[in-house]
Amino acid sequence: MEPEDQTLASRTREEGQDTDTPMADTNENPEATEPNSPDSIESSDSDSDSESEDEAQQKFELQNIESHLASEPSNYEVHVQYIRVLRKMGEIEKLRQASEAMNEIFPLTPVMWQEWARDEASISTGAEAYLGIEKIYERGVSDYLSVSLWCDYLRFVQEYDPSVREFTLDGIAKARNLFERAITAAGLHVTEGSKIWEAYREFEQAILHTIDETNIKEKEKQVQRIRSIFHRQLSVPIANLRSTLLAYKSWEVEIGTALDVESSDLDGIPSTVASAYQKALELYNARADFEEQIAKQGISDSEKFQQLMIYLKFEQSSGDPARVQLLYERAITEFPVSSDLWLGYTHYLDKTLKVGNIVRDVYSRATKNCPWVGELWVGFLLALERCHVHEKEMSNVFERSLLCTFSTIEEYLNLFLTRVDGLRRRILLPGAEEDALDFSLIRETFQRASDYLSQQMKNTDGLLHMYAYWARLEQNLGKDQAAARGVWESLIKICGSLMEAWQGYIAMEIELGHLNEARSIYKRCYSKRFSGTGSEDICHCWLRFEREYGTLEDFDHATQKVTPRLEELQLFRLQQEAQSVPELIDQKEKLHKKNVHGKRKTDSNMNDEQSPAKRQKNTAQKPKKVHEKEMGRAQNFAEENEVEEAKPKVEEHPNDQHIKDFNPGRAKAYTDECTAFVSNLNLRATSEDVKNFFSDVGGVVSVRVLRDKFTGTSRGLAYVDFADDAQLTAALRKNKQMFLGKKISIARSNPKQNRKGSAGHGASGEHAQSSNQIFRESKAPRSAADRQSDNIQLKGRNTFAIPRNVRPLGVLATNPKPGEGEDEKPKSNNEFREMFLKK
Repeated sequence: MEPEDQTLASRTREEGQDTDTPMADTNENPEATEPNSPDSIESSDSDSDSESEDEAQQKFELQNIESHLASEPSNYEVHVQYIRVLRKMGEIEKLRQASEAMNEIFPLTPVMWQEWARDEASISTGAEAYLGIEKIYERGVSDYLSVSLWCDYLRFVQEYDPSVREFTLDGIAKARNLFERAITAAGLHVTEGSKIWEAYREFEQAILHTIDETNIKEKEKQVQRIRSIFHRQLSVPIANLRSTLLAYKSWEVEIGTALDVESSDLDGIPSTVASAYQKALELYNARADFEEQIAKQGISDSEKFQQLMIYLKFEQSSGDPARVQLLYERAITEFPVSSDLWLGYTHYLDKTLKVGNIVRDVYSRATKNCPWVGELWVGFLLALERCHVHEKEMSNVFERSLLCTFSTIEEYLNLFLTRVDGLRRRILLPGAEEDALDFSLIRETFQRASDYLSQQMKNTDGLLHMYAYWARLEQNLGKDQAAARGVWESLIKICGSLMEAWQGYIAMEIELGHLNEARSIYKRCYSKRFSGTGSEDICHCWLRFEREYGTLEDFDHATQKVTPRLEELQLFRLQQEAQSVPELIDQKEKLHKKNVHGKRKTDSNMNDEQSPAKRQKNTAQKPKKVHEKEMGRAQNFAEENEVEEAKPKVEEHPNDQHIKDFNPGRAKAYTDECTAFVSNLNLRATSEDVKNFFSDVGGVVSVRVLRDKFTGTSRGLAYVDFADDAQLTAALRKNKQMFLGKKISIARSNPKQNRKGSAGHGASGEHAQSSNQIFRESKAPRSAADRQSDNIQLKGRNTFAIPRNVRPLGVLATNPKPGEGEDEKPKSNNEFREMFLKK
């Protein structure tokens, strides 16, 4: 036994032996015992000095620990150190108080319970002291599973309880009840459970010896009880099964049963017992390897934890809840502050075990060991409700939970809502008046939740749902319409910029048929500014409300109010979109457009193809701006497609470095090595909206929303650059999710793939060409072979304006067959002109 594990009694006995030994020596050596000799005086002085120094050091250490404990009452290690120092100093009263104070906050380990019980037993006598120690053992065995602690408890009762020691009827009943509890708690322990079974048999055999030989009936009854304990033990898959079988056969021989002890193991054993033994042996052998793995010397805690998890999965697959529960108890004894273990244990009990008191006890211990896990407190409240405990106990547990520190604010919200759920259900049950339950408790709980959570959860869905729940209960359960309106008004004060708060308020009034109240709320909120498209949405909701519920005058009034607001919002969004692109980009873009149009007008190839009359006609029509614009688009549709798609207007993130490095003569080239291509965007989506959509992924470097060159409106396409491939992969998983009312498509941008004729990717810089370069290539003279390689046929009178890069549906890509007519040969501009003049 280690020094710190020794009891105060043993220390006292050892100290007494140390003092007695020198006294015996003094009798044999009178000179050494001369009280006035210099040596004896010097020795006693040195001993007293060392003892005083030790005491002073211990007192100083005790003062430091007490001050530390006063400042940090929740420090587990300080509590342990404080108890250790008090035990060393022999401060029994303080030791008792320290143990009680620690147990109010933390569960004590089995060793600490054993030490506490032994300390009390060493200094206390009498019936009252015995009852106090018995309570200590009871509290200890309820904290953790410990075979050693159970054995100490059983020995203490047999030794110190007079009724048990003298084998009175009450004492025997009490002991048997305690042994059965120990068997239920730890009798299935694979490696140590046999200790309790053996102690149980020894107690019953001791009773057998006290029965009078003449009382044959009582003696036979006791023999049968011992035999039953043997049979039960042989059917349990625990260690030492073979030695138990041999002990059973020897015992049967002792009481006169004809058995051959030297024969094979199962000879002479009842068939039912033999069958149960064989099955138990198989079950034990299936678990022996798991037991060996977790009992290895030098194994780390993480490895042991993993082995326990594997063992637990095996036991759960076997389908025996008792063995699963016992293994969970063993695991949490080894790892008492593992929240995963407690969560797994409680979830398993909720699913499989219907004994409410056992589940409630496990939740109570779980919240003591892991008070920072909100899910355990929620489960504890639900377990108490299933057990139909009194409201006072429910309230105490709830108040204790609010004193804990959780990792997320949502855990506090879940706790408050669970409390409200329980109160609502219990109020609706018959007989709720007897528990003094009324709606004021629900209102008070909601108010506390609001005071605690409003600032931390401002403008969140969680707070909105809580207030909606509160208002509904005020209306339906509290029967107070004014209070329900007050709840919504309180939420609007906190989350006035949250459109859903106004919509929930309106929905309640509509559901109750209060249309005028709903209309007045619309009038209050339609001009407010909400995030995203909320400002437009609330306006449209008002119009829809008046269309469905209002009169014509109401609809006209709403239209008069909403129309200017919508125009204002549209203008504001256009201004915001215009400001998102630097002014320098706009100027250089305009300059580039002017150069492109100038080159088209002066291109020699186009002038050569036109006749002098055609050129004269075009010159005469130049003052007509609209007609000139249409002619330019009709004649150069193909070139415009290539140029416009190659250099679209791009809305980029303000922090993009490539905006600062803009060169009017050369467009910025993007490698798109880690880029996502987003399509089917809402046309009102900005680069900031897209960035917020990917905020949960992270790593967004830049966002490029493609825009039309002439109108500046979005084309519903965007490129999103990410910092690394892992974030891009995570972004691709958001494919087909809803974004601003549309299901967007997300794909990896592939700049290395040949995309001939695909203007969309060329716009993002994947071809690494400037717009001027693309334009020059599109205007360069093409050889006959190049034109023939296009394999495009122009057929019919309505195909003259088909772009060179586009083949309409139904136009074949094969060479024209001979004899198909002159329409199959492309016409010159003069031929087109003559064709129109004839018509």
